[in-house]
Amino acid sequence: MTGFPLPIVDNGADDVPAVEAPIVNDGFFPDVDPALFAREMRVREAVTPERRRRALIDAIITVGNQLAAWRDRQLLATSATLADVPSPAVDGESRLVQLYHTAVFSEAKAKLVERYRDADITRAGKDQVEDLDPSIGELRRDSVYAVRDILGVGRVAVELI
Repeated sequence: MTGFPLPIVDNGADDVPAVEAPIVNDGFFPDVDPALFAREMRVREAVTPERRRRALIDAIITVGNQLAAWRDRQLLATSATLADVPSPAVDGESRLVQLYHTAVFSEAKAKLVERYRDADITRAGKDQVEDLDPSIGELRRDSVYAVRDILGVGRVAVELI
């Protein structure tokens, strides 16, 4: 492994802008803060705010599509927002809201890592990109697990080979 960092992987520096406009969601699901995403998921400044925002919007749509029927049932049960759905609080915030952010943030980070893989890179960079393959799968798994936890269904998936 070389000392050349990939742009998506954080080197530990706190170089993310402090203020970015939140992404306004559909009213049921919470708005998403791109700066919080960048800090929590350790996205470096080399990822432009526009790319970060696009990845988050794509992730919001993906997760929203997976939860659409569930959301509709909650709205019929008079829960106006995800935070209104009865759920225990964790660290002062609804467990469901926490899981929603996990799903969106993990999906967005997976999208960013995938997009940076197709850059023109050297052999050393190619080796680093290949090392990221498991993390893309792990990020997608985390997103799927969070969605399944919101839905209240198990996490086991069986695949035929």
